[in-house]
Amino acid sequence: NLRTMAEWEEIEYLLVTWVPNYSNTLTGIVEAAVNECKVLIITPNESSVENTLQNAGVPTDSVVYMDRDYNSIWMRDYAANTVYKDWNDSLILVDWIYNRPRPLDNGAPEAYANFLNIPIYQMTNAPTDVIATGGNYMADGFGTSVSSKLITDENDVGNSFGVTPKTEQELNDIFSDFMGIDTYMKVERLLYDDIDHIDMQIKFLDEETLLVSEYPAGVADGPQIEANLDYILDNFTSVYGTPYRVIRIPAPPSTGGAYPDNNGYYRTYANQVFVNNTVIVPFYREEYDTIAQRILEDAMP
Repeated sequence: NLRTMAEWEEIEYLLVTWVPNYSNTLTGIVEAAVNECKVLIITPNESSVENTLQNAGVPTDSVVYMDRDYNSIWMRDYAANTVYKDWNDSLILVDWIYNRPRPLDNGAPEAYANFLNIPIYQMTNAPTDVIATGGNYMADGFGTSVSSKLITDENDVGNSFGVTPKTEQELNDIFSDFMGIDTYMKVERLLYDDIDHIDMQIKFLDEETLLVSEYPAGVADGPQIEANLDYILDNFTSVYGTPYRVIRIPAPPSTGGAYPDNNGYYRTYANQVFVNNTVIVPFYREEYDTIAQRILEDAMP
């Protein structure tokens, strides 16, 4: 009776890997999160991080440190998935193989599972060895998930990772067995998104609502994102059998006005994280941020 948790459900810990080059952003994330939950920070230099937070006026009573080295900051991509073994009870973690050559990051889930004394199950041994990344995975809490087709391509015949080749159905079966996923939607990869992560284009706001990054007509990945949305709406419904509600949010261009098809930065408000009653979302500049904030506040409960 496995159930993969939706991101908006209650959490006890937010996990952060502390990389000094991102200290301003990480300080802001921790400052927002400590009001909602505990924050587990992976760092080999606890005293330095503690000083940075305290100097910024961030209370650290809810901060826990794990002494461990790392390869990168991208915890969202290499963290394990929260799954309940008995629908809403018996918490476990489920981990796959990180799709980057970063062994310390790939080993982080096992390390913090042991640190927190939470059972962990891993899709790491043949024939259930799966290459995946958290930024390319969304779940609705009721057995439905969505990814870009990066997930099938990286586990296909001839994959460069040396994992057991799998058909899409075999991949679906593994996610059903390990995570209780019975509907796994996969959309086309985007031309201008180099990392092919679903959280750059479409996000579940709840089990009935999709937040979709929107470009001006015909610009960058706008046409493919709309085609991906049409595919979902034409072939799937919410867990209640109703059409998904769609909320569009404009993707901001680079400061000079360029979008990714003209060498602009790839920017999106769909890439965000729920931390209980707080939503942490990247902001870029005021003229676009104020529009995004209004849309998100109207969309959120």
